[in-house]
Amino acid sequence: MRYLFPLFLILSCLLTFLPGCEPKEDMVQTSGSLEMGADTVLFDTVFTTVRTVTKRLWVYNRNSGAVKTNVSLTGTAGNTFDLIINGDTGPTANDVTIRGKDSLLVLVRAILGDNGTSTKPFLITDEVHFRTNGNDQNVKLVAYGQNAYFHDGEILPCNSVWRNDKPHVIYNSVQVNAGCVLRILPGTRVYLHAGSGILVKGRILVNAGSDFPVGSGPTDTIKATNRNIVRFLGDRREPFYDNIPGQWLGIQMDEGSTGNIIRYAEIKNASFGVLLYNPENRSQPDVTLDNTVIQNISGNNLSFASGGNTFTGAGIFSFSGKVTATNCLLTNCGEYAVLGLGGGTYDFNFCTFANYTPSFRRETSSITFTNEKATDARVLLPTSVTIRNSIVWGSFEDELFVKNYTDPNYTVSIRNSLVRTKEYATTPAVVGNAGVNIINTDPLFKRTSLSGSQPDYSLQATSPAGAIRSAPATPLPSPFRDLLNLPRSSQPTIGAYEFNP
Repeated sequence: MRYLFPLFLILSCLLTFLPGCEPKEDMVQTSGSLEMGADTVLFDTVFTTVRTVTKRLWVYNRNSGAVKTNVSLTGTAGNTFDLIINGDTGPTANDVTIRGKDSLLVLVRAILGDNGTSTKPFLITDEVHFRTNGNDQNVKLVAYGQNAYFHDGEILPCNSVWRNDKPHVIYNSVQVNAGCVLRILPGTRVYLHAGSGILVKGRILVNAGSDFPVGSGPTDTIKATNRNIVRFLGDRREPFYDNIPGQWLGIQMDEGSTGNIIRYAEIKNASFGVLLYNPENRSQPDVTLDNTVIQNISGNNLSFASGGNTFTGAGIFSFSGKVTATNCLLTNCGEYAVLGLGGGTYDFNFCTFANYTPSFRRETSSITFTNEKATDARVLLPTSVTIRNSIVWGSFEDELFVKNYTDPNYTVSIRNSLVRTKEYATTPAVVGNAGVNIINTDPLFKRTSLSGSQPDYSLQATSPAGAIRSAPATPLPSPFRDLLNLPRSSQPTIGAYEFNP
């Protein structure tokens, strides 16, 4: 036994001179190349001077052993692109080891410089070059850039005019001061960063009056893709964000802001669409909405001005304001299509409220009004609600709620409309007597958001909304046209879209 210990000691010393058993996948081999996860990294239409999102490029080593590779930008686009490899940022990374049967994540981002006066998107390209064991491989980098007008937390000059030659991008919100006007011309695109909005203490005019004279012929259609429509949306332009609500705040009109007009516009993906903020009921703000679509709206824990209360989102959100809307579509509003607090005056004519929320169950009525003052529920304020020739429908069985409608200073007039309501189905004071409205009958839209990604809220041929109603569709300005600017018939279809066989 006493001879075993010296023998063990000798063997241990000899083992120190033997080569270690390095795992095969860690042994660097001198042959073999890489496999690229993509041949192109694409940045699709990004605004100049603003850092892009970070894109991922996976690089695979299919070899059994490790390889070393040198990674670099070819530099054809100057300093536009950056690489982030193993936590280090720069245009190059040398002797990067990728173990056998493993992968490398290369992060790519860019800042595109303003290329001058160009008003159209332009193309910038570069390449990521990999040199591995004498093998050269490249991945293309492609970015479509767009110059823009940038507005960062500014108070706009009085009588500002936003033109459509380049997009307008808003950071940290903008403000229209009292006594001032912001005029937005046909075809303008307004992109708003997260948490940003447009605060109007003066007046906003969108496609107003002579700025956009629409045609009056029988085929003068203004389709949803028309280039003259003014669009307000978030600044994330990746396809994933096309229909994501809550990406920016909305358009807020404060007390005393009067004469606001929004025509032929689209407001989408915001926390609220249009907000009239007058919680103390001092000086009533107002807005006129014509031929406008408000969609994909949702917000939680919103706060306005210096108020301590928090609120949820709404397509049209009013604190003691005045709203007049004609030929408008409100859809996919997560909490409310219209929320009126603290009384006010509301007049909707030939509007479609098609409020489906396919991603979650909504249990709030799409159109909700209360005459209780926003800052003191004990105070009841005058309220007038008029809904004519319209469709109020959605995924909830009670899409209408009018709190305290029996108050003597509360006026509710719903005529010649189709309404989904369980609570007021037999309440003449709200929905009128038999024959005045269509109650709880599916309007038969052509396609809703429940049945496809491209909803169409025009009507099927068999829709009850297309039938001649006993109550006249009044008033009928002449010529009267629908959301798409098509002529209404002498017995017009209710809702935003005139039915055309």
